[in-house]
Amino acid sequence: MPKNYVLIIVLVLLHIPFPGFITGATGGEIGCIERERQALLKFKEDIIDEDGVLSSWGGEEEKRDCCKWRGVGCDNITGHVTSLNLHSSPLYEHHFTPLTGKVSNSLLELQHLNYLDLSLNNLDESIMDFIGSLSSLRYLNLSYNLFTVTIPYHLRNLSRLQSLDLSYSFDASVENLGWLSHLSSLEHLDLSGSDLSKVNDWLQVVTNLPRLKDLRLNQCSLTDIIPSPLSFMNSSKFLAVLHLSNNNLSSAIYPWLYNLSNSLADLDLSGNQLQGLVPDGFRKMSALTNLVLSRNQLEGGIPRSLGEMCSLHTLDLCHNNLTGELSDLTRNLYGRTESSLEILRLCQNQLRGSLTDIARFSSLRELDISNNQLNGSIPESIGFLSKLDYFDVSFNSLQGLVSGGHFSNLSKLKHLDLSYNSLVLRFKSDWDPAFQLKNIHLSSCHLGPCFPKWLRTQIKVRLLDISSASISDTVPNWFWNLLPKLAFLNISHNLMRGTLPDFSSVDAVDDTFPGFDLSFNRFEGLLPAFPFNTASLILSNNLFSGPISLICNIVGKALSFLDLSNNLLTGQLPNCFMNWSTLVVLNLANNNLSGEIPSSVGSLFSLQTLSLNKNSLYGELPMSLKNCSMLKFLDLSRNQLSGEIPAWIGESLSSLMFLSLKSNEFIGSIPLHLCQLTNLRILDLSQNTISGAIPKCLNNLTTMVLKGEAETIIDNLYLTSMRCGAIFSGRYYINKAWVGWKGRDYEYERYLGLLRVIDFAGNNLSGEIPEEITGLLGLVALNLSRNNLTGVIPQTIGLLKSLESLDLSGNQFSGAIPVTMGDLNFLSYLNVSYNNLSGQIPSSTQLQSFDASAFIGNPALCGLPVTNKCLGGDLPRNLVMNGVIQDNQETVHEFSAWFCTAMGIGFSVFFWGVSGALLLIRSWRHAYFRFLDESWDWLYVKVAVRKARLQREFQRLHEHVLA
Repeated sequence: MPKNYVLIIVLVLLHIPFPGFITGATGGEIGCIERERQALLKFKEDIIDEDGVLSSWGGEEEKRDCCKWRGVGCDNITGHVTSLNLHSSPLYEHHFTPLTGKVSNSLLELQHLNYLDLSLNNLDESIMDFIGSLSSLRYLNLSYNLFTVTIPYHLRNLSRLQSLDLSYSFDASVENLGWLSHLSSLEHLDLSGSDLSKVNDWLQVVTNLPRLKDLRLNQCSLTDIIPSPLSFMNSSKFLAVLHLSNNNLSSAIYPWLYNLSNSLADLDLSGNQLQGLVPDGFRKMSALTNLVLSRNQLEGGIPRSLGEMCSLHTLDLCHNNLTGELSDLTRNLYGRTESSLEILRLCQNQLRGSLTDIARFSSLRELDISNNQLNGSIPESIGFLSKLDYFDVSFNSLQGLVSGGHFSNLSKLKHLDLSYNSLVLRFKSDWDPAFQLKNIHLSSCHLGPCFPKWLRTQIKVRLLDISSASISDTVPNWFWNLLPKLAFLNISHNLMRGTLPDFSSVDAVDDTFPGFDLSFNRFEGLLPAFPFNTASLILSNNLFSGPISLICNIVGKALSFLDLSNNLLTGQLPNCFMNWSTLVVLNLANNNLSGEIPSSVGSLFSLQTLSLNKNSLYGELPMSLKNCSMLKFLDLSRNQLSGEIPAWIGESLSSLMFLSLKSNEFIGSIPLHLCQLTNLRILDLSQNTISGAIPKCLNNLTTMVLKGEAETIIDNLYLTSMRCGAIFSGRYYINKAWVGWKGRDYEYERYLGLLRVIDFAGNNLSGEIPEEITGLLGLVALNLSRNNLTGVIPQTIGLLKSLESLDLSGNQFSGAIPVTMGDLNFLSYLNVSYNNLSGQIPSSTQLQSFDASAFIGNPALCGLPVTNKCLGGDLPRNLVMNGVIQDNQETVHEFSAWFCTAMGIGFSVFFWGVSGALLLIRSWRHAYFRFLDESWDWLYVKVAVRKARLQREFQRLHEHVLA
């Protein structure tokens, strides 16, 4: 009789439950214990499950067997629930599926539970109140939750625990790890992401775990500790995996590591503060297979001793300061390591030389030497690496010809990156490569002018980048057959031409959300439809024409990026933006669009960039735009938008870093609410019809107070492709914009984030320059030209030490140019022309270096660089000359007036007095002659004084001319 039948008979006789046949009181067949079933239902009641992850859980008769519920595992013999696996799928049916809410203590009924995984959810910390009572647990994973409490001390009660993962769940600082000493059975421990900066004995604690095999303390703010001799004695003899990346550790940790030489196989010290040469002591670790020292400050080369490590499979030294010749560095790996090494990563260093000796590492599967200073050509001997599946030499200075011979034996190659070199790829027209690539990066390589035919053979390609490849050909129809498998396609910056087919019927495989970049080509015709699940679409700088309304049909609801700028599109913006709630970037600039901005744009809640500049849009800004509270970049310049600038821009769009309403028809005053935009770097309201005064609160724009040194760009992270199963691909979109700078408009991209600019030029602003504006110490450009501003230039203008461009022309400023303006050492553009400024231009190397045209239209200014010379009291020479002549003319005019008056009086007095009263009345006769005497004396003195003054003025002028 077979042994299995004997076992069944024995179990039946002993009334012991048999796997799959749980006998209840009624003799019926059930799947789980009723008490535990009710406990699970109680657990479900407190959980918020928006995506129906627990839809299989229920009280219905058909759902009675809880052992068949999703995530529930039962013991086949007893029927007790032994495992609960409810970790969130990163993408499930195109959505994130985290569970939220409270964790019920009903789980305490599951006393046989030995496996609990609630990772990747958003549960509250209520589970921390009772987690220590689940004493049967052997596996506990609470990683990637958002608990606000510290790690509970009563975890020490889980004495049977073999695996504990609390990574990236606890933000609160941990002060004590003493509870770990009670978990003597622990084999796997992951506390990554926890703040252990206050735990000074972490090394002693972990070394006292005798069975520990896998320790991960990445990103824990670990500080340097000098290991004690005791830590060497008590170190676990089984520790095989040690990951301590992204901490603050230095070479002081080396002695403890060397003591683990008999067991340690996987060591990750990336992202620490390791300095100096690559240590020689790693040769003591005879079991070491993976050594990751990337993102440190290591210098020099590789010690020769590493070449004797016969077990070393992976060596990662990326992102360091390694220097010297690549051949010298690899020569030190000759020996035992030469045949064992499978993965060699030396990217992001300063290595020079060529690839001549790489072919000696015959076991290499992955070779990454990107972002160095390598030169020369790629040798054909690279084809001898028959096991190679990953090859990346991008961002170097390699040159020369690459042909089919380089890849003759690389049948396993999956990832090829030759981008950003000066390589010329020449393959025979019938070349059939031995490999099937998944990722092809050939940007900036010379592939053209014809479209590469060999791509037709790559039916498994997932990512294809042949941008800037000098291709000036039509795209063959067979190429579009690759689309269903592509996760990202980049054929931008070529001269490809023709029309695009309709892609709406293309269904991406594996639930991929693909991205497409076809920009900077010569494609024409109507906008084609793309797959409904497209994540990003860039068609800018082409010749697409026709109605913009087609965008409602070209893509589906998964879109995160859309750039159709610099085309020939026409018509009104359609009111269909409510379909793209995930959109991060929308750029429709420089087309022929008209009409009003539709209200549905306010449905773009994730929008960070909105660029509609250089169109013919009109009307007022829709109030719904205030819902786009994540906006960082808003460019509506060069349209015909009207109305007042809304106050809600300052109230609701607090994340704005760039705001341009330039060249529109806005009226009214500048709202004070704009002063609430504390993140603003560039504010351009120029060339409108804005009136009123400049707000005094501009000094509240706090980002303009700081110098632009932190971020050189204004960018947005967007998804280029997605897949169910947690595979994401993202790129950074760098915003670019035209900015008024030093009298001209320039387009900025890479350095846009450095600028701090205020431009109010070409409006009807009045009043004075508020002194508060000089508190914006980071300002590099200020343009207030062509307004009706009055008053004087603030004396505190000299506080703007970072100012490089200042334009105050075309206003009504009066008074003198402040002396402090000469302290603006970085000022390279100045225009104060056509104002009413007067006095001497302050003497400074800076101001005298400008052309006289910067001061033209201010006749009362004198001193270099203008031609008017200053004379006494800082008056210009032309005004002095005009004053002398004017005084002379006034003197002559005054003398003539008094002379004529005296003659008339004398004639009248003589006629009547002499002829009448003077002859008859003696007293009058005496008074008359006394009056004549006094009049003559007064006239004589007046003329003498004027004459003397005139002589003195001419004498001083004569002396100045001779000088």
